[in-house]
Amino acid sequence: LFETLAGTVAARSAPGVWWCGMRTVAFDGTGLQLPDRAPVTGRFPKRSGAVREFGYPLMRLVTLVETGTRAIIAAAFGPERDGELPYAMRLLDRLEANMLVLADAGFDAIGFLRGIHATGAQFLVRSSATRRPLVQDRLPDGSYLTRLSAPYRAGHGYGLLTVRVIEAWITVKLADGTVRREQWRLITSLTDPALHPARRLVTLYHERWQAETCYASVKATLLDGRVLRSGHPADLDQEVWGILTVYQALIHTAADAATHRPGLDMDRLSFTVALNAARDQVTTASGILPSDTAQLVGTIGRALLDNLLPAHRRQRLKARSLKSHSKYAPNTAQHPATAQTYTFHTEIAIAEKGLAPRSHQ
Repeated sequence: LFETLAGTVAARSAPGVWWCGMRTVAFDGTGLQLPDRAPVTGRFPKRSGAVREFGYPLMRLVTLVETGTRAIIAAAFGPERDGELPYAMRLLDRLEANMLVLADAGFDAIGFLRGIHATGAQFLVRSSATRRPLVQDRLPDGSYLTRLSAPYRAGHGYGLLTVRVIEAWITVKLADGTVRREQWRLITSLTDPALHPARRLVTLYHERWQAETCYASVKATLLDGRVLRSGHPADLDQEVWGILTVYQALIHTAADAATHRPGLDMDRLSFTVALNAARDQVTTASGILPSDTAQLVGTIGRALLDNLLPAHRRQRLKARSLKSHSKYAPNTAQHPATAQTYTFHTEIAIAEKGLAPRSHQ
């Protein structure tokens, strides 16, 4: 049922989805908390510290998301220990040649980038500080070309891949006066600076966070922060597919509502409104069967259109909540306690001495 609903939902004219003729999509992963029961922990172990296990058993969920609509194109999940990249590799066959893939630093492996390139899709991926690319050709916008090398394979050589590297200083000033400044490195297959200027690509990369908004809708809104209910691994699989199916059905409903008003950006449609309208229909059994000719925009769609979010969304830094088993202990108290507006400034400059390790702040 999920596979029936999964996929892109935006039309060619939909705003916020297309960039330079390419559909922007994003890979990202998250963790789902599972019941602490023996049948579950046999397949989904807990995290382990130096002395003991801690937290809930965890499932790793990786999705490919259409960033402009937050529709799920494909999903894979399993034990957390396997990491995000192996699951993302299983989803590469869902890419299309007109797609531009956005992803965080965990997805900058040469094998994964070559896999994207083989599908005909383009990529814009953040790279870690551990990579030290050589500057081969400097470009007018401050970016440069280099070649990434895969491990040597007999009969195949080193598998070189030509990419463009954009290195920049990013300065964020929060409303309370706090200033954060850090270096970024982006790697892209879009090598022409005239067609795809570096500064525009840095701005575009922020669309990757739409995938995290998708996870917020699933975990915080749909699940309301609850641990999954099923006590057996096979049942957990069915539960996750069911959750993703409900999510995607509501995204389809929102997309249908958006087509009713040409030019409406789906960012203005609230997932919370859609979910509550759907719940009302189920619990009251009202508005399910239309009294007149069926319309594309039904009860849920009308609720969405009657409760649009602001047309110009402010840039906000979201407050971080304390996780029950965070692996980022050094981040404690490094994030604002409340959401704040901010200004964002970019300086394109080659890091001649390499990037400093990320501060995780």
